[in-house]
Amino acid sequence: MRSMTVVWVLFGFFVLSHSAAAAEGCVSCHKEATPGVVADWQASEHSKEDVGCADCHGSEHTTKHDIDRAKLPIVETCAKCHEDQVKQYRSGKHSIAWAAYKAMPTTHQLPSALTDGHKGCGGCHKIGEKSEEEVLKLKQSGSHFGHAACDSCHTRHLFSKEEARQPQACQTCHMGFDHPQWEMYESSKHGVRHKLKQLRIIPEHASAPTCQTCHMQDGNHEVRTAWGFLAVRLPLPEDEQWQKDQVTILQALGVLDPDGQPTDRLEVVKAADVARLDQEAFNKERNKMIGACSQCHAKDFAEAELAKGDDMIRRADHLLAEAIRVIAGLYRDGVLSKPEGYAYPFPDLLTFHDAPRPIEQKLFVMHLSHRMRAFQGAFHGNPDYSLWYGWSAMVRDLTEIKDMAEELRRRHSG
Repeated sequence: MRSMTVVWVLFGFFVLSHSAAAAEGCVSCHKEATPGVVADWQASEHSKEDVGCADCHGSEHTTKHDIDRAKLPIVETCAKCHEDQVKQYRSGKHSIAWAAYKAMPTTHQLPSALTDGHKGCGGCHKIGEKSEEEVLKLKQSGSHFGHAACDSCHTRHLFSKEEARQPQACQTCHMGFDHPQWEMYESSKHGVRHKLKQLRIIPEHASAPTCQTCHMQDGNHEVRTAWGFLAVRLPLPEDEQWQKDQVTILQALGVLDPDGQPTDRLEVVKAADVARLDQEAFNKERNKMIGACSQCHAKDFAEAELAKGDDMIRRADHLLAEAIRVIAGLYRDGVLSKPEGYAYPFPDLLTFHDAPRPIEQKLFVMHLSHRMRAFQGAFHGNPDYSLWYGWSAMVRDLTEIKDMAEELRRRHSG
């Protein structure tokens, strides 16, 4: 037994020494070619643990003339050492981000620089897992980097756990037009207090939740919420009006047909697991969130605040559903022709800015920008976003859509 142990110790020493020696060879050139990369790696835990360049990039690239032989890390690369974290990641929404945006009709209308070139949607959705074949295809198209997914939060080549624990790690993607979680959080009391902690104005032990406190409890990389991204779920609400409104929204999302029956899009949603499709799944995520809130607040307070978020969805849904029905009525009455490519006699909320006319464009903004702000502002403790950028904007959207519809009907009848 002792001799076998000695063998394994010596073998491990040989592997680490070989890895370290190989890394030294890479460093000698890359100090000139990419000094920032070298500096980050040298400051990393990888460097301290003798995880060298070849462990992630392979050993076939040895000179400036064979750069194309360097392997690009993918999720499987990270899984060799971080099996538990990768398993958690694969159970959550981040892992399907690439597939989700590829499934959007509008994605394929965009310039390639914005998609596969990562200068638009692809810049954040690249956090989703891709096969080796997809990575190779992207490489051949000129999009060489950023396919490992883990490096979206643990920025290469430092791969810092401490960096990924900061709310700013989420900022690049969770901001802007359709999901301004960063702006909401940063100006909420939670975000303000955390910034004051970072500035050392309030004590280190002061309560100041980060994005990770609520959405990555105990470091779990799953990252899942009760309502999901678009705040649609099954079973439908018991409230009769809300149920009708959610059915209308689901029809405009193309996951229910005009008779309320499931479509192929619903199968995509199920496969991607981006929405909670039964009460048990919803309750599981809601209870996890109540647990996070209860670290600082009374449980009944947490439950009441989350219930207000639910109610904000209910009220926002009523505005959005009314707007959808106004435009669907124009299609039904022949005032507007149903756009080519729309499978059902409803405006397609997933066509985004490719919607053909101003009235449908207004609905797109109402749905993906203003409705998101209305309910996400409530859940993220930001009253200004929930009211002025959300609810108020939706009320104005509906007024404009009704006015535009009346004008279109006048022109049609005249």
